This record gives sequence, structure tokens and C-alpha cells, in this order.
Amino acid sequence: MNQQPLIIDVHLDLSMNALEWNRDLSRPLDEINQREQHLTDKPDRGNSMVNFAEMRKGNIGLCVATLIARYVKKSNTLPGWHSPAQAWAQTQGQLAWYRAMEDAGEIRSIRNLSDLEQHLTTWNNAKDKSQQPIGYILSLEGADSMVNLSYLEKAYANGLRALGPAHYGPGTYAFGTDSTGSIGRKGIELLKEMERLNIILDVTHLCDESFWEAMRHFNGPIWASHSNCRSLVNHNRQFSDEQLKELIQRGAVIGGVLDAWMLVPNWVRGTSTPQSKNVTLDKLIDNYDHICQLAGNTNHIGLGTDLDGGFGSEQAPFDLKTIADLQILPNLLSKRGYADVDINKILHGNWLDFIKKAWA
Repeated sequence: MNQQPLIIDVHLDLSMNALEWNRDLSRPLDEINQREQHLTDKPDRGNSMVNFAEMRKGNIGLCVATLIARYVKKSNTLPGWHSPAQAWAQTQGQLAWYRAMEDAGEIRSIRNLSDLEQHLTTWNNAKDKSQQPIGYILSLEGADSMVNLSYLEKAYANGLRALGPAHYGPGTYAFGTDSTGSIGRKGIELLKEMERLNIILDVTHLCDESFWEAMRHFNGPIWASHSNCRSLVNHNRQFSDEQLKELIQRGAVIGGVLDAWMLVPNWVRGTSTPQSKNVTLDKLIDNYDHICQLAGNTNHIGLGTDLDGGFGSEQAPFDLKTIADLQILPNLLSKRGYADVDINKILHGNWLDFIKKAWA
């Protein structure tokens, strides 16, 4: 492949980085990291890999960007807001940042097929990407900020097009990673409202029980934005072969995630390093291989990197310096036997096919 192919990344926590990590993504990456050298409040300070310039440099012309705010009850020890209204307000602050970035010409909101086609035409025809707005589709990671179901319609009007009902721990509408439980009546009602509004269900982070219930109750489009294989790293955050087969059967695409602990077993946070555990992008391709064997084709895999999703270069493949280095993937995939047509499907084609079908 001579030219840099288009890359679509369907999971980036851009607004979380801007508002909680206080990163100005319009500035050079070296500057962002330099300003954090004295900070110790987050484990990834000074190790950021994502900003707008590096996305453009890597031809990442379209992404799915998140809103995220957890509501925690008294019994929940996870960090979060103490009421759904506070969580909602946090997502609205994040939304305001996306709007400000649109006004600045950094990004462009993609809400329908017309937006998508216009953006892709402009992006792909631009000889110089450095001044082009990056397209983004808005997603919500964890539904706890929905004070009640009427808020979902407000969110849809603001551009929300995908939603994961749970994140970590127990949630209002489903149970997430490291917890167990049913989606219950509220979860079922949420899924029905999502179906009515044609919001994509993101099953990433759903615990097994909530996952299978969601499969029974939701008939709309389903994807897994940032998930890997449990058979390679045995953890409830990953999908079992049975779950992967169900997603394949439902026409889902699974976005490979680059958090090191999901790529190799026995990762110890704060102790393991990408070099000591030999974490490279080839570990991601191992996950792709596994899913392709289950599917019998390459139609169900893509990228949902989660880069800078609470971790940085200290916990990412060491052959990546910034998100722009995703462009080494085509060569790695080719070496592993993937044909050019399949490589293009992985980098962008499968996501585009999915979105076009979902929004038709």
C-alpha cells in the first residue's frame, strides 16, 4: 500500500482528556506532555499519544468520540458523581467542548449519511490534511447520566448516535466490567428507546449476564467499540468465543483495543512495561486472527483503540509513539497474510459498511 489509507477509530475519549486531564488537544503533543511533567494525579501524565495534529498525520479522518460520566451510589467505591443530574451536567460540559472544537474548525459532527458522505469526500480529496476538520460521531460510555429516558431524546438531538449502557461496576441500566447483574426493567426500557431512535448499542463493558439480556431485548444495530478476546487474555472485560459468535451472527463489528493489559496476560499495572511484556501491535493482530477464524472472514474487525483512555504510552504497544503510528498496521497485517482488500476493511471499510447500513 503506497498511500496512507483512511483509518477510522471508533473509541476515543477526547472530551475526557480535555476536561478531566486538562489537555488542549489543539496543541502539539510535546507541549501537552511537557506541561504534565510535574503532575502525579493520573498514572499516564506526560505520556499522552493523542491530539488532533497526530490524528491528521495518521489519516484518522473519522472517529467515534465519547461522552462519559459515572453516577455512583453510596455503596459504590468507584469514582463518579453522586447524582444522575451531576453526571448529566458533566456530559453537557463535554458536549460544549466538542462544540467549541467544531467552531475552531478542529472537528466536524457526523449525524447522518449526508454528513458522512460530505465529510469523506472532503477529507479524502484534501491534499493537505493538516487544516481539515476531523469527523466525529458522538457516543456515550455508560448510561448513568440519563436522569430518565426523556434525556435520551435530548442526547439524540445533540448528536448522540451510539451508547454503551454500562462502564465499570454496577450501573443504573446495566452491570459493567468487574460486576455481575441484570439489566432489569430500566435497562430493557432504555434498549427499547434506543431502538426507537436508532441509536447503536455498544456492548463493550457489559457483564456477561447483562450482555446476553441485551442480546435478547435489542433488535437494532450492535457493535463492540473497543473489545478483545477472552480466549487470549482471560478477563471479564474481554469477550468469550460464544459472545463473539453471537456478535458476528448479529452483524456486529468489534473494535480492537490497545490497552496493554487487554493484549497480554498477567499484566501488572504500574510494574509491567510494554517492553518487558513484548506488547506490540502484533498482539492486536492476534485478536483479529482469532475473530476472523470464528467468523470465517474479515468483515467483523476494526479499530477502537481507546488510546489515552486513562492510559498512555506506558501502557500501550511500544511500536506506537503516537496515534499517527497506526499507519504501521497495514504493513504488519500484510506480513501476517492479510490482502490489501482485507486491510482496507479493517482500517475503515467494515466501520463504514456498518454505519451506512445502520443509518440507511
